Amino acid sequence: MTHTRIRQLTTILAVPAALTLAAATPAFAHDGHGSQAEGHSYQVDLKQLNDSGANGTAMLQLDGTELTVKIEASGLVPGQPHAQHIHGSTKGHDFHCPDSSADKNGDGIVTTAEGLPAYGDINISLTTKGDTSKDSGLAVDRMPAADKDGKLSYERTITVSQQVADHIKDLHVVQHGIDPNGNGKYDFGKGKSELDPKLPQEATAPADCGMLQGASVGSMPSGGVETGSGSTQGVESPGVMAAGGAAVLSAGVLFAVRRRALSGRREG
Repeated sequence: MTHTRIRQLTTILAVPAALTLAAATPAFAHDGHGSQAEGHSYQVDLKQLNDSGANGTAMLQLDGTELTVKIEASGLVPGQPHAQHIHGSTKGHDFHCPDSSADKNGDGIVTTAEGLPAYGDINISLTTKGDTSKDSGLAVDRMPAADKDGKLSYERTITVSQQVADHIKDLHVVQHGIDPNGNGKYDFGKGKSELDPKLPQEATAPADCGMLQGASVGSMPSGGVETGSGSTQGVESPGVMAAGGAAVLSAGVLFAVRRRALSGRREG
């Protein structure tokens, strides 16, 4: 066999092999830790809950496990701190923002506890400094406050877990703090917060909520807020299937008020 003939056969055999690698690339890019979300931006449209009048936009930029959160909101209680969090599941479940049907006791307010089965537990506390874990969920002395016009601007870059990075699309943003009686401050008109009886319900009830664009609303997990494994066993990526087909072809040839509440008690 001449050298020219050998080179021709080598070129022919290389084509399906190249197709195999090309087809496999999307699968690898969407598999593995964090690779699907790295370097991506997500917009969150915050919409009012509890007739709060609050609304806004949050932008989430994920680069590896570095998450930058920017929020511009309005219609919040002027001069008051607003606890804010990223809620949802990092185990493959899809939670969503609650609607009025979550008001189980019919008092006209969807409380944090009533909304929890819908929007899931706290993953990140969006504080202005220090700890951002679930433990800082009521660290209102480190939560941003709305200005005199009820507007709030927030920006912070934090390091998140690989689990959060992998499931960023399953999460959403919730801001808390409402003023149903319109007196311009948090009071006990709607009773005590079930999260902390020293705080008024108004301070901890959700004001707005928004899901990441592109996130889907799936079935709620049974047996609690965070159950199950979220397994996708048996579902193959199109990239993996294409790679398998190309491999066969190739063979045939050769991847939160606390400071404000305490201050209010001292002033009182």
